[in-house]
Amino acid sequence: MEEIEDDGTVWRFDTSFLRSNWTCIWGRGCQGILPEPAPHLGQGCCSLGADLDGEDEARNIAALAATLDPSRFQHHAAAAAGGVFADDTHASTRVVDGACIFLNRPGFEGGAGCALHLEALHSGESPTVWKPSVCWQLPVHVDWEPGPGGTEVATVRRWERRDWGAEGETMAWCCTEEEDAYVGDAPVIDSLAEVLEAVVGPTVFVELRRRMAERDPPSAGPAERLRKS
Repeated sequence: MEEIEDDGTVWRFDTSFLRSNWTCIWGRGCQGILPEPAPHLGQGCCSLGADLDGEDEARNIAALAATLDPSRFQHHAAAAAGGVFADDTHASTRVVDGACIFLNRPGFEGGAGCALHLEALHSGESPTVWKPSVCWQLPVHVDWEPGPGGTEVATVRRWERRDWGAEGETMAWCCTEEEDAYVGDAPVIDSLAEVLEAVVGPTVFVELRRRMAERDPPSAGPAERLRKS
């Protein structure tokens, strides 16, 4: 673990994961999170509705959903008729035909995948601005706990089965625990740089990269980085 203190928060980083060559293989062998492998469905980790982080995020998602172009949102009609939330609490997104309402299915003319993600790219903006935080942060997970003297300790690590709750016990696979997903061309510290910076802030992220660069010369490949961790 690498520790960096910043403004009352002690950030702890699982550098073995940051040095790994994990990459999302959605559409390229992802087995999904159902009880049985289902790569043909193209659902990835979207078989469940996305849990939202409070009222502000729910309002943001609702506002963005209202701007989605029907050509890039397969379930636009369903959203217009019944909304995008699972219920009146607005705590999660609605499930339609077995997956999140925002998931465009394989074969959709406007493109398969998250409609919010596709609209963000079309608009020239970051998906981290458009998508629920739990979605754009995956596979990064942060554990928060009280620290000494009124500080907080935030441990940044890979997502694990236990983080899915009861569903994690029955999933056919969890991508961060399977070798099939460790086929990326760059270490996670580089490939997920935008996500990590959004999670921890630019000051902490710059310091994290500096420290990791000191330990990992540019000539070191992913395999060597893993050995060093």
